Order: sequence, then C-alpha cells, then structure tokens
Amino acid sequence: MNSAAEIMEELQKLGSPSIKKVLLDHGAVEPFFGVKVADLKPIEKRLRPNYDLALQLYATGNSDAMYLAGLITDDMKMTKEDLQTWVSQAKWSLHSESTVPWVASGSGHGRELALEWIESPVEAIASAGWRTLSCLTQIKPDAELDLDEYKALLTRVKHTIHQVSNRVRYCMNGFVINCGTNVKPLTDDAIQCAKEIGEVTVMMGATACQVPYAPERIADAVAKGQIGKKRKTAKC
Repeated sequence: MNSAAEIMEELQKLGSPSIKKVLLDHGAVEPFFGVKVADLKPIEKRLRPNYDLALQLYATGNSDAMYLAGLITDDMKMTKEDLQTWVSQAKWSLHSESTVPWVASGSGHGRELALEWIESPVEAIASAGWRTLSCLTQIKPDAELDLDEYKALLTRVKHTIHQVSNRVRYCMNGFVINCGTNVKPLTDDAIQCAKEIGEVTVMMGATACQVPYAPERIADAVAKGQIGKKRKTAKC
C-alpha cells in the first residue's frame, strides 16, 4: 500500500521543468513538480479507487497531487463537506474546472453543489459550478436531468455571459456546448443560445488556447451524429 508521502516522492521524480513551464503559462500555481498527465495514468490505475489517500493527496496543496487525487478517489464516497473543501482549495483552473467538477458530478451531490457554486462571487468556485453542470450532461441520462432547469440556465447564460468574470465566461460557453451536444432535448435551445451570445472573448494567458465557438462546435456534433452520446465518467 502506497502512503501519501511515498506518492509525493514518486511524483517529484516524474516532474519535468519543461512541463512546469507549460503549466505555469496556463496559470498553474506553486507548489507542483510538473508531471505529465500521461505519467499519472499508471499511478491512477495502480491506486484507484482510494478515497482516503485521495483526501491526503489533495490536502498537500501540490497541484500534481491534487490532480491525481481527483483521478483516484471514489466519487460516491465524497461528502458534501469534502467537495466544499476541495472547491475552496482549488488553486487554478485545472482543479476548479477539471478535478473538482469531475468528482462532484460523479458523487451524489453534483447538482446541489453546482447550483450553489454558480452563485459564488469567487471566480474559481463559480467556474466549478458551471463545469459540474456541464459534466452532469456528459454522464447522466437525459431523463435524470431537470430539463426545465437547464433551459433556465441557458437563458441565464444568454443574458449574463458577457458580463461575468473571465473563467466563468469560459465555463458558461462550455456549458452551452455541452447542453447542445450531450442532451438531445436541449440541442435546439443550446443552438439558439449559442447564436445569440456569438463569439465569447476570454483572456487565455500566455497560451495559444482558443475559446470554442459554440455554434460551430454544436453544428459539428450534429453533422457527425454525435448528439446525446454519454460517458461513464467525466474524468479523462
């Protein structure tokens, strides 16, 4: 059985200065070693599921360890208190827009917390809320989603997206895309919303990353016959 200390030693050995630089350009916050996601996968496979170890790794505050924690935890064992702690400690978008939403959507508390988080004045927490709502569209059958609620959220996005903070704007745009591509009954509503909001401007830091253009992204999924496909988990 690997301890948290042993895992931290393993991560440190896998760290790469070049990966650190890339992650810093994307907004990463120290401390972290700069471990490739591909190098985390064998560790994930070896350790998952491990709820207790995941909590210990996330609590280190090391970005690599926090990301690994999200990959190995048992989502259904995560309590609301655990998830509130994780979202409050999320240091940058990798955690607030990937790790936390992935785990929250796989827990039994995703919808409840997402609706709470999107009301937060804290950018990272609000972003986590919108991303969790998106992740739920990826893994929940359409019949398990409150479609009226999602339609109301699309209307909210339409009226507010260009006034909210930077990363929330990015996640709202993604929410429209996810509604359009993952939930068949919402595709038409999402297409209309996407057309009305148009291009979304987000500052992406020192990267070449671009904001997806929602009308094109949804139209492409329609053309490829990919609308409504679900996944077992939002994690990747």
